[in-house]
Amino acid sequence: MMFGGGNSSQPIMVLNQNTKRDQGKKAQFSNIFAAKTIADTIRTCLGPRAMLKMVLDPMGGIVLTNDGNAILREIQVQHPAGKSMIEISRTQDEEVGDGTTSVIILAGELLAQTEQYLKQGLHATVVIRAYRKALEDCVEIMKSKASIPVDVKNREEMLRVVKSCIGTKYLSRWSDLACQISLDAVQTVMIDENGRREIDIKRYARFEKIPGGSIEDCCLLKGVMLNKDVVHPKMKRRIENPRIVLLDCNLEYKKGESQTSLEFSGEPDFTRMLQLEEESIRAMCQDIITLKPDVVVTEKGISDVACHYLAAAGISAVRRTKKSDNNRISRATGATIVNDTADLKEDDIGTGCGLFEIRKIGDEYYTFFDQCKNPKACTIILRGANKDVLNEIERNFQDAMNVTRNVMLEPRLTPGGGAVEMALSRALDTMSSSEGTTNDEFFKGVEKYPYKAVSRALEIIPRTLIQNCGGNVVKQLTALRAKHHQQADQFAWGIDGETGQLVDMHKFGIWEPVAVKMQTIKTAIETAILLLRIDDIVSGTKKASVLSESGQGDGKKKKDNDENQPTDESHKE
Repeated sequence: MMFGGGNSSQPIMVLNQNTKRDQGKKAQFSNIFAAKTIADTIRTCLGPRAMLKMVLDPMGGIVLTNDGNAILREIQVQHPAGKSMIEISRTQDEEVGDGTTSVIILAGELLAQTEQYLKQGLHATVVIRAYRKALEDCVEIMKSKASIPVDVKNREEMLRVVKSCIGTKYLSRWSDLACQISLDAVQTVMIDENGRREIDIKRYARFEKIPGGSIEDCCLLKGVMLNKDVVHPKMKRRIENPRIVLLDCNLEYKKGESQTSLEFSGEPDFTRMLQLEEESIRAMCQDIITLKPDVVVTEKGISDVACHYLAAAGISAVRRTKKSDNNRISRATGATIVNDTADLKEDDIGTGCGLFEIRKIGDEYYTFFDQCKNPKACTIILRGANKDVLNEIERNFQDAMNVTRNVMLEPRLTPGGGAVEMALSRALDTMSSSEGTTNDEFFKGVEKYPYKAVSRALEIIPRTLIQNCGGNVVKQLTALRAKHHQQADQFAWGIDGETGQLVDMHKFGIWEPVAVKMQTIKTAIETAILLLRIDDIVSGTKKASVLSESGQGDGKKKKDNDENQPTDESHKE
């Protein structure tokens, strides 16, 4: 960057000479190209005929999936706009848990549509204004016209919704089983208190993956399961209606915090110390035994002496459970987690569990807290051929459970199969044409052209569905467009992702939660706006050695030895 200095004509260098800089149109086109490339990468992952991607990570691990977010998480991207695209897929996954592929494809297409207007000399701000207006209209249309209410208490309706989510996944062959499990799991962890509904599937619905068996053996346990065994062979391994105590403390003698040294003047002192240790453990165990529990679960260790006392009293003990597992057992059985045995009271004991049992599956022992009376936590046991299959099934179940949660929190549905995108496209098209908007000043300027571009971009979802199942894109898309234009109230015509034929989603039964679709469209349009506002990309340079010493280099990324390796930083407004 150069400035003329004062009266002299000598230019002054402000930026480093090695700095790489893209300005204006070049930066915008570079961002659009990056977004399009990422969208094209996962375009084949949409719909029931989706292809799987195999991604190898630097450690040699393999990820086999058609989940947009899972793929993009593993891919390493250098371009800053590409990183923004990957970020929106993660946002979508955290917010609603589904639609991660759609949001990338839609954002990529919105930016691709912008390219022609920028080349014609239209300013990015004008395009952004039109996109904002289109987003407001999309949200309004979807809330009022393009969605139907759903009865969350009707099990059949709910199962149909979950089925449409699983239809595009690896689990689709076992969709009936998967839908039942997902729906039951979400209903188990749901809490309704004072009109506030909380569904925390992340903390209280745990997946336990056990290689072996077949996928038909997957089941929902209305309780908790741990990969643990009792600590003493004499302890009982099956107890009906157990009284359960949960602890967050060691059943061992107190160890010094830091390096502790003891000096003994004679042998009796040493013996006395051992006695004191044993007495302290006996006192702890006595606090527990007084309450007559059947099962003790602690997050910390249990010493051999404590094991002996507990086994003698007929109490089964499990040690070193995770904090999260202890919280789940607490929710499922009604027990309170206690930090010190001296504080134990009768109220802290959990009696909500129907059966405590240790079962052997394969070579491992598993502890089951089963048949709970009112469990607010559950465990989904997954069986499958190998680790890759189990990981993919887990991702599919996560999506299905998120969809169920979204419907329960916001009980409205929109038709799937590209129907709602086509309905929105038609509505935006009508609004931007001169007949429909005689009194709206907005459409009398040049903004109406990029506004129409949003209408065209929305068609990418049905188009991709037809492409992925090998249908005739032009013919089917034209027919679908005609259907929506002829019958304005019929917003449910979409594409059957298996065959590429036109179907009425009312009869076909593919529905998606409004929350997912709204989030998809909002995130896609807002990302397109964000990337359009960038008109300057400055890539500063540092030597590789300086980078590594200062700790600013990303440890995961392979460092290039080239001195002039640019590190991308995008300067947004």
